[in-house]
Amino acid sequence: MRRHPRRGEAGRQVTAPSQRGAEVGRRIGVGLMYGLWKPRVLGAWKVPATGPVILAVNHSHNIDGPMVMGVAPRPTHFLIKKEAFVGPLDPFLLAIGQLKVDRAVADRTAITRALDVLTDGGVLGIFPEGSRGEGDFASLRAGLAYFAVRGGAPIVPVAVLGSAEKSGRLIKALPPLRSRVDVVFGDPFDAGDGSGRRTRKALDEATERIQKQLAAHLDDARRLTGR
Repeated sequence: MRRHPRRGEAGRQVTAPSQRGAEVGRRIGVGLMYGLWKPRVLGAWKVPATGPVILAVNHSHNIDGPMVMGVAPRPTHFLIKKEAFVGPLDPFLLAIGQLKVDRAVADRTAITRALDVLTDGGVLGIFPEGSRGEGDFASLRAGLAYFAVRGGAPIVPVAVLGSAEKSGRLIKALPPLRSRVDVVFGDPFDAGDGSGRRTRKALDEATERIQKQLAAHLDDARRLTGR
């Protein structure tokens, strides 16, 4: 794994996120997610066992990221909005290999660290909708296409279903304890057209291809799970 520093925003030195830390995060996620809820995981075998890959996850609830971290077959580095890095969560999330991103600007430090994950053959987790919403992949940002084309990584669509259906009795902000949450992994696909182009037009075309693939996977996941 590369450990030499890179230059990020404002000339700050940046090192690649720790894959060991991400593995620790995965193990913590396994204990929490399976201890609090009943995940049903389908298609996890479709995630390539080695090499760079991007998990594109729909986002309708705050537990979607931790859920995927806990059930994915490989440790995952998620791009997470900087607003989530508050208090003790800041050093904790960084220690388990998660990536802080400022969505209000072109965050070069976050971009550099995310590309380093892919260069090191790791797994990058992205919520392509940008923020929590309906979780239907209806509105995609161009960031996913950029990382897929620039990092040369296949995209695996991931549908998390059931996390936002009901509120828990004890903690309203969470799904009911011991309720079932489905996580469906799809077939990996390449976002680019094979030309290697990184122009704005090429990224726009890649974003359209990605949106169709993600929407189709979500439809398949809903039929498969009955949700």
